Amino acid sequence: MAAIPQTSTPSHRPRRGEVPDRRPRRLPLVLVLGSLTALGPLTIDLYLPALPRVSADLHVSQAVTQLTLTAFMAGIALGQLVVGPLSDTLGRRRPLLTGLSVYVVAGALCALAPDLEVLIGMRLVQGLAGASGIVIARAVVRDLYDGLGAARLLSSLMLVSGTAPILAPVLGAQLLRLTSWRGVFVTLTLLGLVVLAATAALLTETLPPQERRHGGLPATLRTMRDLVRDRPFTGYLLTGGLGFAALFAYIAGSSFTLQEVYGASPQTYSLLFGLNSLGMVATGQLNGKFLLGRYPSHRVLAVGLAVLGAAGAALVLLVTATHAGLPWIAAALFLTACPVGMILPTTTALSLQRAPLAAGSASALLGTTQFLMGALAPALAGLGGQSTALPMALSVLGLALASAGCFLALCRPWRAVPDPLAR
Repeated sequence: MAAIPQTSTPSHRPRRGEVPDRRPRRLPLVLVLGSLTALGPLTIDLYLPALPRVSADLHVSQAVTQLTLTAFMAGIALGQLVVGPLSDTLGRRRPLLTGLSVYVVAGALCALAPDLEVLIGMRLVQGLAGASGIVIARAVVRDLYDGLGAARLLSSLMLVSGTAPILAPVLGAQLLRLTSWRGVFVTLTLLGLVVLAATAALLTETLPPQERRHGGLPATLRTMRDLVRDRPFTGYLLTGGLGFAALFAYIAGSSFTLQEVYGASPQTYSLLFGLNSLGMVATGQLNGKFLLGRYPSHRVLAVGLAVLGAAGAALVLLVTATHAGLPWIAAALFLTACPVGMILPTTTALSLQRAPLAAGSASALLGTTQFLMGALAPALAGLGGQSTALPMALSVLGLALASAGCFLALCRPWRAVPDPLAR
């Protein structure tokens, strides 16, 4: 395993009792960081019920309309790769506030888009800018907390960030009763302004000048190279990324599948989606407040991966070997969403634990991997057209198995080593 200069093991750095003023009060911290983390998923989920409307209004196929999702996901992936290392050099606040400002402008332009080409382009810009909230929120957690404390805060953030997919489809469906899909983007623009104002008012700088990295692009590339060469880091990176892709295969495929194949109304679809998101949030709280710290983190992660794989297998079986109706499919999708509440916070904390002095770069690699893999999920879920749920089911199962395979091959969870999150 390659050594990671200044990142492979925690060094002595001011935190906790040494510099208490770097620790904002927990409730405002959770609310702001949770909102930043939620903004990206919210921008996806509020828009999902409107996909058929966009397709009809702009006179394009449903498959082409899904490119607006892919563009946004690709933008978030690439944006994190830029903003994360930049925040290691400039600090967290400046890149964050700039990104949120661009997000607001791009959202307004999406609402005014005259055709699909402009909409796709603005969704890409919206994703590039929205990446700042996701990547910097994780880096702030690592600035302030180690080990188990970071894992528990990441799980707590799901109380806020997980509310977005619970409320967003419901709100999106109701917005479509009052306005067009353009009104959805107006709403996203206003929400972006609220998050920008709250961040500017409540989140102080968490990376002091003396802890910032220098050396420009060559130093950034060396840091990322060393991180990727670290086998456990890469294992957690791929495990979380593929688990996220399995979740997004369900998210992207379910909009058309549940409504067109199983006859769910937009309101029923949004309620089912919200219920699944609630299950994921509840599992995340169970993970942070009860499981981690009582059980080894690798064991907790293995259970989450096993449940995700079983849910994918159940989906494939229900679609191919039975004539199951909407309730059975909905139950399998619920079991698909829940274990992600264990997988994502745990793999994120384990990854960041290995990069205490390069949290922005490590967070960028995490986010880029997750969202690039997620950007491919809509294409996989839509390979068979909109007449069957099989592509979605096979995508969930295949990505879940790949996630478990990376965990076993690269993280080697059977080794008798101290739990990285035990302290």
